[in-house]
Amino acid sequence: MAEKIVVVKLGGSLLEDRILRSRAIESLAMHRQDDSQLVLVHGGGKHVDAALSRAGIPKRTVGGLRVTDTETLAIVVSVLAGTVNKTLVAELSKGGTPAAGIAGCDGSTLMAELHPPVEGVSLGCVGRIFGSDPTLMRAILAAGLVPVIASIAQGPGGSLLNVNADSAAAAVASSLGDDSLIFLTDVEGFLGADGKLIPSMHRDEARRLIDQQEVNGGMRPKLGAALSALDSGVGRVVIAGPHNHSHVLAGQKGGTHLVAA
Repeated sequence: MAEKIVVVKLGGSLLEDRILRSRAIESLAMHRQDDSQLVLVHGGGKHVDAALSRAGIPKRTVGGLRVTDTETLAIVVSVLAGTVNKTLVAELSKGGTPAAGIAGCDGSTLMAELHPPVEGVSLGCVGRIFGSDPTLMRAILAAGLVPVIASIAQGPGGSLLNVNADSAAAAVASSLGDDSLIFLTDVEGFLGADGKLIPSMHRDEARRLIDQQEVNGGMRPKLGAALSALDSGVGRVVIAGPHNHSHVLAGQKGGTHLVAA
């Protein structure tokens, strides 16, 4: 019987706060002792912001997306596929979870087309993911390692494209045919208009919230990625904060669970 694969996306202040990141990694190490295989996907926007600032390059965003010219792309690639990726690999390995870090462009793990202009502005080297080849990920898993994937995609003509990490995680989960996609972040889940956590949500409700512009900020791309994963056959998607990481990874309730039916 094949082992269950769980795709986990690390984001928010987990990538900035050493203590929160350490707790998440401890939870991942405990979960790996079960019968599941793990695949990690990450971004690292704040690390990129800091690197751009040090280089004297202004940050530009349109519609929540980073405008990425060739100079900015070089920094995005070096930070995400370099510093952030290898730091996670080292910390996972130190915690007893052997890992191998790759970028999404390796082995066509993430494939993207150029993102269309937003509000009439070209985003430059920004991609919209259309596919994922699981071959390299499966080879890493077969070697007993956890793939750690930076959100850099293969673009047209061998180019590199900056892509949204939530969308990257959804594409990876879809290509692997896994049962669960888990967003480990710095918020406890999806909060309703009253500020209270919504523990579960049907796919149709998530789509209504997006269509009616009732969700904004970083939660909007997460819900969009969750819908994409559910539509492609992923069984459940969970958005969970620091206090629920271990429960969610153990298959227990915590955070917000989204289901297709």
